[in-house]
Amino acid sequence: MDHDGGLTGPSTGGRRRRWTAALAVVVALALLASAFRLPVGGAAPAHAPEAVRAAEPDLRITGFAPDSYDPAESADVGTAATLAQLYEGLTAFDPSLTVRPALARDWQVDADGRRIVFRLRDGLTFSDGSPLAAGDVVRSWLRVIRPDRPSPLASLLADVEGALDYLTGRESDPETVGIRALDRERVEVRFRTPASYFLAAAASPTLAVVPPGIETGASMRPGTFVGSGGYVLAAAGDTALTLEANARYWAGPPALGRIEMITDLAGESPVTRFEDGLLDYTGIASYDASWIGWDRDLGASLRAVPSLTVEYYGFDTTRPPFDDARVRRAFALAVDWRRLATLAGSDYEAANSLVPPGIPGRSNADFLPPHDPDEAQRLLADAGFPGGAGFPDVALQTGGNAFDAAVRESFREELGVTLRAEVLDDFFARLYSDDPPLLWHLGWIADYPHPQDFLGLLLGGGQVTNYGRWSDPDYDAALTRAAEATDPAAQRAAYDDAERIVRDQVPIVPVAYSAGWALSREGLLGADPAGIGIIRFAGLAWDR
Repeated sequence: MDHDGGLTGPSTGGRRRRWTAALAVVVALALLASAFRLPVGGAAPAHAPEAVRAAEPDLRITGFAPDSYDPAESADVGTAATLAQLYEGLTAFDPSLTVRPALARDWQVDADGRRIVFRLRDGLTFSDGSPLAAGDVVRSWLRVIRPDRPSPLASLLADVEGALDYLTGRESDPETVGIRALDRERVEVRFRTPASYFLAAAASPTLAVVPPGIETGASMRPGTFVGSGGYVLAAAGDTALTLEANARYWAGPPALGRIEMITDLAGESPVTRFEDGLLDYTGIASYDASWIGWDRDLGASLRAVPSLTVEYYGFDTTRPPFDDARVRRAFALAVDWRRLATLAGSDYEAANSLVPPGIPGRSNADFLPPHDPDEAQRLLADAGFPGGAGFPDVALQTGGNAFDAAVRESFREELGVTLRAEVLDDFFARLYSDDPPLLWHLGWIADYPHPQDFLGLLLGGGQVTNYGRWSDPDYDAALTRAAEATDPAAQRAAYDDAERIVRDQVPIVPVAYSAGWALSREGLLGADPAGIGIIRFAGLAWDR
């Protein structure tokens, strides 16, 4: 899923301030845990009135107020982290990133990897008690690829048989899509190509199961919210969301009955809020982490937060000048990307692959284009722009990030090319428009921990999230070999072939992997940094 290069956390002033540090809140959040339930900060004082104790949340945590409570309409990590509490998918991840059953109790995968049958748990219901059946799964997933209003992450279903034809309007009958209910308990998914990754993809918040009332918006209203996840939305204010445990959750009622998500800090520092006892978990910036690590009081609460995230620059490969691979490669070789990432700060680690560390099956090989200004200048001259002469007017368009100024300076110094800089408020909309940026920066956070989520969704031919519209038959063939492979070594070799093509053709350049920092209250179980960076509130509890 997309992010535009900074802190995913609550606003400190306006509703959505431009991000300033790497994924420090949402990415700080971990996966599953189970333990005992206690109120925030321990038991309430014995003299506290019962009504006061009941009004107190069990947890206060920073988070995002989504633009929409519809999973099919979400694409950013902040929204996904919130919706993951309200809706559930067929599968989930444990802290080791192993796929586990969620709404599905089990599944069968055909030997050729082109068909999966999920079997739902007995007695599933939505939070209002209405039954949740296989038909609800089919309806929820078809909404992701509806032609009139497709999801930003419709690519998650791109390998499903008939999905692309339905998505693009070449086929109007949803019955032609390879998703169907065999009966009330079983969902069959057929694929046009082997899809060994799909059990992991099914855990994405975008593919969560939603109730029928979502079509009219009736099920998304605070106080009468209907979902399939561990919590329901009880209230939504200007500065916080209140979530209450779903008593009908498939895994049983969550340990924490009431959670307050702070979405606007009103200009205050999250560190100050944490020190004052007004937050139990919050992401923080690296400059705060640098001193907190040495602080006698706060140091024990500091958590380093890994993230399955890559920052990259991309080119529109269908329009001049970047339709010429020589130009793209010249731009890639002109920049010392490793030095750039190092100088950007402790939030970043230099990238050597589009697939970030921590993804199972990731290669250890180095696929980053080398820093070679002489070769860059030669390639640009061969493409008809010696010393940058005659190069067209091009803007580097982003949502704002830590790298743009240094990248533009490298292009000017090494290639003689001066680019305009444009920070776009409608950056994501432009990526999907008929007039996308020629050169842009983006961050991608794993929807599911598999190389396919990066190599397939970002660069596969015909994928909605292949923003540069690049296509290479050898690359797509390598992805197919990877999907067909049953041996992990063979799959890795196929993905290595794909990454070598990316390194040489340069549709994108991976720049850095980002991480972050958080403060976590002592005794909060299940908040250790792990997994894909989205906490499952249903797995949190207090321990004394």
